[in-house]
Amino acid sequence: MLTLEQVKLKSKTRLVGLHPIVLIAATALVDRCYACGVPILITQGLRTIAEQDALYAQGRTKPGAIVTNARGGYSYHNYGLAIDFALLLPDGSSVSWDMSRDGDGDKVADWQEVVQEGKSLGFEWGGDWTSFKDYPHFQFTFGLTLAALRAGQKPTETAMVKAIAKIDKYVEEAGADMNKIVELEDIITKQDGRIAALEKRLNISGKETYAKDYEKAIQAAKDAGIITTSADKSKLELNVITMLVNLGLANKSLISFFKNFNSEVK
Repeated sequence: MLTLEQVKLKSKTRLVGLHPIVLIAATALVDRCYACGVPILITQGLRTIAEQDALYAQGRTKPGAIVTNARGGYSYHNYGLAIDFALLLPDGSSVSWDMSRDGDGDKVADWQEVVQEGKSLGFEWGGDWTSFKDYPHFQFTFGLTLAALRAGQKPTETAMVKAIAKIDKYVEEAGADMNKIVELEDIITKQDGRIAALEKRLNISGKETYAKDYEKAIQAAKDAGIITTSADKSKLELNVITMLVNLGLANKSLISFFKNFNSEVK
């Protein structure tokens, strides 16, 4: 399971050059989605005019499928006012654009959870457009048309104040969730240390050697600080195995040990 900081680091380079308020909103989006159990990757931020023209040529004068109707200067990406995203998969390196995926198992599509968080922060979503829907796309317009941006106009102070106020209000309301995430990460870090201590005491290697004596295993678990009495065997299973499997943090050799351990002592 990736930490929030690891998830944020993956998007860091793609946030360079964004308008400061869009940067704040994009960072908050990554935070909020993580808190909802849906880690995301920002796949695109600022796009130069040349990059936009090259993208526009795809499917027209260059090989590939058409992915945009916007020439250079005709996208909010060109002004640092837009971002694109994808779902970050559990391996921490692959991404998905599967809009029906429910990776956190809460009966709500992950994509729609991201969309809801984005809209709550003030983003306009490309999936709401009436033509050429752009489902991975979020943007802030600050009330400016693309023609106005091409003419050199900038977001007004009033528009920026309103945008940041909405972001701040939502982030403040969601602050309790982020505090819980920080607490959980601290628990996970401590538990990792305790599991490492247990592995060391039980001498679990790649070849998976097993304790043959019930009391020896119980004493090792006591020494590692995971249980306090022999009667706490259920805590050993629930707190170590079940929690770590659910969080995706379990060491395979450790799980193999407990499976063998349980079969031997019954």
